[in-house]
Amino acid sequence: MTIDPDAAKPPVQPTVLAIFLAALSMLGPFSIDTIFPAFPPIGREFGADPVAMQQTVSVYLISYAVMSLFLGPWSDAQGRKPVILAGTFLYAVSSAAAALSVSLPMLLVCRALQGLSAGAGMVVGRAIIRDLLHGADAQRLMSQITMIFGIAPAIAPVAGAFLLRAGGWRGIFWSLAIFATLLALVSAWWLRESHPISQRHPFAPETLLQTYRRIGLEPRFCALALTAAMNFGALFLYIASAPAFVLGLLRLGPTGFPWLFVPLITGLTGGAWVSGRLAGRFSAWQAINLGFLCIASACGLNLLCCAIFPVPVLPWSVLPMALQAFGVSVSLPSLTLLALDCFPAQRGAASSVQAFCSLTANALIAGALSPFLSSRASRLALGMTGLSAVALIGWWFYAAKAAPEIQGAKAGDQALDLEVEPPL
Repeated sequence: MTIDPDAAKPPVQPTVLAIFLAALSMLGPFSIDTIFPAFPPIGREFGADPVAMQQTVSVYLISYAVMSLFLGPWSDAQGRKPVILAGTFLYAVSSAAAALSVSLPMLLVCRALQGLSAGAGMVVGRAIIRDLLHGADAQRLMSQITMIFGIAPAIAPVAGAFLLRAGGWRGIFWSLAIFATLLALVSAWWLRESHPISQRHPFAPETLLQTYRRIGLEPRFCALALTAAMNFGALFLYIASAPAFVLGLLRLGPTGFPWLFVPLITGLTGGAWVSGRLAGRFSAWQAINLGFLCIASACGLNLLCCAIFPVPVLPWSVLPMALQAFGVSVSLPSLTLLALDCFPAQRGAASSVQAFCSLTANALIAGALSPFLSSRASRLALGMTGLSAVALIGWWFYAAKAAPEIQGAKAGDQALDLEVEPPL
């Protein structure tokens, strides 16, 4: 008989679980945003230009995306807790190694290792939510995590600027190492396993490829993955372009990053709060439609501001970011849950594929789009609008595929996990 070591632990409170999973998910944005204020000193020490420094973001995101394909299935096979423990431990080691880097290539290798491990919290955390909760409860918890997680992009560059003054750019990576170590200790002591042994699937490469092929050929999942990736990608364009936007276009110093990130955090936390309040009252589709309405309004206002102020002017040039972030945060929890529900027996694998799509898009945005568009505010605004338009097309495609099935379920009086209705 196999004894579950977590069986004697008391049930986890949803609010506490939300805080913990959000803290795990913070490793991702902290790894990106915290080093932005340190770009100039790192570039001077290693003789790297801004384009080369931007690759510290792209390398991280690419490795993050590739590893995300394996984290979910690994957690399906071994359980959620071991994967989180291994991920946080490797992240702590790679962050310490980054602090000891003596060249840009060495730093890039360490950034790749950070990317390989940072995704455990986000990818496996989504699967934990769907292991434990369903319907409106899952949407509320996902919204709480999104709201807490949204604090990270605003805190990270501010914390990075403080750490830069206190201990140089190496102190930033030492702080990330300490943060990951604390998360690993809390995971080992407190987190209970949510994926029972009876429901686990063997980790077999051939089976994994077949699973990914089936997921990749599902039109509804692909449409939702594209929608979620482009939806957040439109916002991530400004996050990835923060050094150029804040230091170059707004002509602010390292302490000026809050001018961009405070509107972002305000919109993200506000949208996540609204999404949680809508759970059980509005359908997932209605919440997503509301999000797209806000996103379309934000894109229009951003283009208008660029037309009125060719040179960015505070605060007008950053205010549309709050509305954009609000719309993204309102829609993203429901988009994520709808995507995972396409494959209820392989939620870990589905979460991995969704994360891979989003992270690959972010890597391309950071490595290709951002350097090309960040020289002018008008180009950034057009880029955000274009990515949002692609997201809306993906949502319309999903609606066309899913509406007949939902109508059939209603006609047969079948209960749906998320009470959804076709968009107008």
